[in-house]
Amino acid sequence: MSSSIVNNRRIAKNTLLLYARMLLMMGISLFTSRITLAALGITDYGIYNVVGGMVAMFSILSGSLSLSISRYTTMEVGKGNIKKLKTIFSTSVSIQLFMALLVGILAEVAGVWFLNHKMVIPSDRLYAAHWVLHFSILTFMIGLISVPYNALIIAHEKMSAFAYVSILDVCLKLLIVYLLYISPVDKLIVYASLLACVSIVIRIVYGIYCKRHFVEAHYCFCLNKQLLRDMFGFIGWTFWGNGVVVLKDQGTNILLNMFCGPAVNAARGVAMQVNGAVYGFVQNFMVAVNPQITKSYSVGNLPDMHKLIIRSTKFAFFILLLLLIPVCANIDYILNLWLVEVPEHTASFVILILLYSLIDCFANPLITGVLAQGDIKPYEIALTFIYLINFFASYVCLKAGMVVETVFVLNIIFKACVVFALLLQSRSKYAFPISHFFQKCLMPSLTVFLLSALFVFILPGKENPTFAVFVGRALAIVIFIGILSYTIGMTKNEKRYMWNVFMEKVSNRVKR
Repeated sequence: MSSSIVNNRRIAKNTLLLYARMLLMMGISLFTSRITLAALGITDYGIYNVVGGMVAMFSILSGSLSLSISRYTTMEVGKGNIKKLKTIFSTSVSIQLFMALLVGILAEVAGVWFLNHKMVIPSDRLYAAHWVLHFSILTFMIGLISVPYNALIIAHEKMSAFAYVSILDVCLKLLIVYLLYISPVDKLIVYASLLACVSIVIRIVYGIYCKRHFVEAHYCFCLNKQLLRDMFGFIGWTFWGNGVVVLKDQGTNILLNMFCGPAVNAARGVAMQVNGAVYGFVQNFMVAVNPQITKSYSVGNLPDMHKLIIRSTKFAFFILLLLLIPVCANIDYILNLWLVEVPEHTASFVILILLYSLIDCFANPLITGVLAQGDIKPYEIALTFIYLINFFASYVCLKAGMVVETVFVLNIIFKACVVFALLLQSRSKYAFPISHFFQKCLMPSLTVFLLSALFVFILPGKENPTFAVFVGRALAIVIFIGILSYTIGMTKNEKRYMWNVFMEKVSNRVKR
């Protein structure tokens, strides 16, 4: 048997194993969500989601700083400046330690007051909600300290580290589900405490990996004044943009609690779990692409940067579409198959949140490009204005008694406005070709989406499907979207590029 045939078989085998690993992670995540919801109940599940969201509001203070750390780390990795990388890493860790302490104190003081006086929590669950708050704050603080380490991994493009640690993460969360069932004490408190323990374990693993693989990842107390001035100068405007994003996401979740109660928070929590599992495929792809966009700008290669943004936007859109359309087309069957008890509004929330993520595919690469060039003031002003209107419009609609789905429809509309603002900023700051983007990216993507939606509409088997019908419909939709994406959505160069990248990645796996 020729070596080429053996290699091809090995490539096919490794490809199947790679996809099996991704599907395993998604399957475990969805399984743990099902069991967790059944173990906690709708009310407790909703309480955990809304209290955790309240703590996440404090990322208004830290999120923009984390973004600045990631940008400066990636820029210096692209330039190969090890000495400055060491300074950036140590300064970043010192800053994050201080921010973790500050956020911890503020979150404890403000969080307890808000929990007691503003949120809708059943009186018999208020004690447990306080423990959820404390453990959520601890988890959040650990996440802050992890930022410089994660930034190094992304900048060095060691994405396999994320893949393996994410497998450990989902396995530990599977263990949590088992411990929930055998726990003799309050399950909500146990769940929050165990998730905090998992975050500590993952933080230790990332720290060990970075110290072993990157010479700059050895912390010594350092606060470089010039670097601090540069970072905080960059933060000046990202603070407002990051703040309104958190307000729009977590603030809206709190509004849902205040007007509708924890059951609606549970429905949103389940919908976000589905979105996380589906959108995770796109996020993994973008994590690999984003450093290349930043590095292309750092060396002044704007044509390659433009190509990367357009190509990665389109590929991300098609990857998500392959998963989104089958899920949305069979959402009622999937939820009833997956969950023991389906919270009201879950199906509509899932569809609307996934559509929001689909539009987000157009935004992410553009955001990376805008952040790479550094002058973000016009974009952040536009973002602040758009999302403030979004948040207050959501409040007005809920106050007026409109259906809760209106909030998610508003999110989609205003996200489209953000994409438009990003395009204008990209053209102004790094000569991004908007007309080329419309012609080569937006129009093919929308064409594939509309034809796929039409195919789902005429596809039989919608009413009371069996498992075999569900599988048949899902496969037919995936095949149809795959053919459309390849034939209509991609240019000849993109087809060649996709195939070359695929074979290179898989061949590298084989050589290992």
